[in-house]
Amino acid sequence: MPRYLSMIRIDEQNAPAEGPSPELMERMGELIEEMTKAGVLLDTAGLVPTAQGTRVRWEGGELSLTDGPFTEAKEVIGGYAMLQAKDKAEALEWTKRFLQIHESHWTVTCEVREVVEP
Repeated sequence: MPRYLSMIRIDEQNAPAEGPSPELMERMGELIEEMTKAGVLLDTAGLVPTAQGTRVRWEGGELSLTDGPFTEAKEVIGGYAMLQAKDKAEALEWTKRFLQIHESHWTVTCEVREVVEP
């Protein structure tokens, strides 16, 4: 069965400073439990803010490291979910459910892509 990576993107500059509400975290926990029981969710996690991250870049035969925050980025990856679904349509249905549990003041985008197996 194919796997899909859902990259959860947020506008870090306009995200609620206090983070997710307790109600959102409860809904997220319930959905995670449902997805796990359905055998769809293989792994998921949120990420710390870009201020605590480092970019590693390979260009022209040289490595460079840049510490965050990365203020030039409009959207940043705020988390991910690794899904196992019968097809992309099913992966998208679960992703839409994840987005719809958020309160209206959140702006969240998920990019869903199939994982290519080696």
